Amino acid sequence: MTPNVLPFPEVVDGSLSPGGPLGDAQAQLAAAVATLGYEPGLHELLARPRREMTVSVPLRRDDGSVEILTGHRVQHNFSRGPAKGGLRFAPNVDLDEVRALAMWMTWKCALLDVPYGGAKGGVRIDPRNYSQAELERVTRRYTSEILPIIGPERDIPAPDIGTDERTMAWMMDTYSVSSGYTVPGVVTGKPVSLGGSLGRASATSAGVVHVALAALAHRGIPVAGATAAVQGFGKVGAGAAQFLAEAGVTVVAVSDQYGAVHAAGGLDVPALQAHVAATGSVVGFGGGEVLDPPALLELDVDLLVPAAVEGVLHGGNAERVRARIVVEGANGPTTGEADRILDEAGVLVVPDILANAGGVIVSYFEWVQSNQAYWWSRQEVDDRLERRMLQAWDGVLATAGARGLTLREAATVTAVERVADAHLTRGLYP
Repeated sequence: MTPNVLPFPEVVDGSLSPGGPLGDAQAQLAAAVATLGYEPGLHELLARPRREMTVSVPLRRDDGSVEILTGHRVQHNFSRGPAKGGLRFAPNVDLDEVRALAMWMTWKCALLDVPYGGAKGGVRIDPRNYSQAELERVTRRYTSEILPIIGPERDIPAPDIGTDERTMAWMMDTYSVSSGYTVPGVVTGKPVSLGGSLGRASATSAGVVHVALAALAHRGIPVAGATAAVQGFGKVGAGAAQFLAEAGVTVVAVSDQYGAVHAAGGLDVPALQAHVAATGSVVGFGGGEVLDPPALLELDVDLLVPAAVEGVLHGGNAERVRARIVVEGANGPTTGEADRILDEAGVLVVPDILANAGGVIVSYFEWVQSNQAYWWSRQEVDDRLERRMLQAWDGVLATAGARGLTLREAATVTAVERVADAHLTRGLYP
């Protein structure tokens, strides 16, 4: 079996599964299909990406040398609308990872009842080793290579790990130049000056916190006095820590890729954010003690927010997790084995396709505003985001109780059922 070929028939009959995030995504789908009683043909259709594109991205470095990078774009499903998903620049990007992330985006959009299918893109590159001019050239060349399959009615990229609103501005401009006119709806997560939505930058963090506070209430844990640890102090984690602290939760530890800090009485999150803005890392922050980053995941806290990358909670450390609630700010931070261990230990895991869906909700709001050329206030965006997140939380909680499922199983069943219903209603062409 070659590394980048999905063993779809074997996944359907349960005899074999790929590893890593893709294996977890396929296993989650298989469990949902079994609960829903779908036949193998429909399972296989839901398991397979509808379209994949792998491209070479030649880059002329600032010193004149040429480097060839590899990029991917996977469109998992179109049954409920155009594809939607982020673009990440990271050194470990591979096709199977992008396939898994695209599938999770399909379920996320369906769960939040956003009229999109799922997609994901990535370029294998460590952006820390490249200048801004080089990253612009990479972005523009990658965009030009995938141009035939993206567009406001086809596939709408957004920022992810290693990319930001500036990246989206370059993508929008490249697409617009090719079209001959400005097309603001081709991407979301743009700067506000180019048609971005107020509230988009903090939307994922805000959504995580809306659900985290609801989970605390569900477990009967008062917000005042509740403790939290946030793994990953980037675009999602830093905002989540800020909003949690503003809500009254005591944030006792945070980490990034360089280190971690801990303060039993609570960290001064605004001061920490200022330190990170000045130095680029939580390392050296004077308001806390140095902590071994893996130990953050095992702290005795009410709430753990893994908000970095996939697979950080796994069979090797899940038994040592002492948090009462895990709210997944990242995509796929908990492996299937860890899920089982945490469930048996009574830990409430709020799955990524619910917890971190705030970004795609406000991306949808941005897309609507771009297509209408009509802009909403920050308060309108925030209110609509909170309402959509809590509606989804209530629905998942009700499904979990009615069917005797975990929150992840309930969320996946709800999403898969909606996508399957859309496919069956549309019918099969030809």
